[in-house]
Amino acid sequence: MPLLSIITITYNNAAGLTKTAQSVTEQTNKDFEWIIIDGASTDETREILKTTSANTIVSEPDRGIYDAMNKGIAKSNSDYLLFLNAGDCLSDSETTAHIVSALSTKPDFLYSDALEHNIDNNTKHLKPARLWHKIDRGMFTHHQAMIYKTSIIKEHKLQYDTNYQIAADYKLTLQYLKHCKTDNITYLKSTPICLFECGGVSQTQSTTGRNEQYKIRKEQKTCSFLFNLYVLITQLISWQIAKLCPSVYNVIRGKKSA
Repeated sequence: MPLLSIITITYNNAAGLTKTAQSVTEQTNKDFEWIIIDGASTDETREILKTTSANTIVSEPDRGIYDAMNKGIAKSNSDYLLFLNAGDCLSDSETTAHIVSALSTKPDFLYSDALEHNIDNNTKHLKPARLWHKIDRGMFTHHQAMIYKTSIIKEHKLQYDTNYQIAADYKLTLQYLKHCKTDNITYLKSTPICLFECGGVSQTQSTTGRNEQYKIRKEQKTCSFLFNLYVLITQLISWQIAKLCPSVYNVIRGKKSA
């Protein structure tokens, strides 16, 4: 049984899947299985699927991103799960080697910083992760830089809530962390797991994402009404700064050129 499952979901994103496939294939440590869940693409994706090294491929209609991720969980046969969507890449060819080393202590949860790739100007920045216990303020790192223990997911029957379009990963992470031992959560310092491709659905539909996170915090009763409102407002201000003055936002967020 492999130590790690890399789960890639895709739909009509042949170019993105090609990049992800190259990233996964070039890993020096192969102690993982690669699962691709395709939503019955109608572009060149089908031809690419035939050439990949994926261990499991499912190509059928689904009900969106999070339904596809749930299918990936069901197909997994490993101790840990990493979700790497089409278009996203592992940070370099040694990434799985670093992950496997960090997982040797059998943490309940592993997370790291992330590299961000802005395809508009072809720049890369290192985005440091916040402390995991600040999740009430929003996601503390990119979802692609988080690794979940399969046994916790399946024992507690956790799934992505398909009622949410953007923030189901936030809800699952909130629920998941409640079942982790706080002294068994590992931050993989100075080793970003993913190269995140900017411009995805979470950024193009940021208003929906913020509103869903607000609703999830209320639903999960993780904080007071006033704090929840405060987080929503500060997220909005932060997003406006990021759009109008990206260099200022990068300084505030601690981003560095990579």
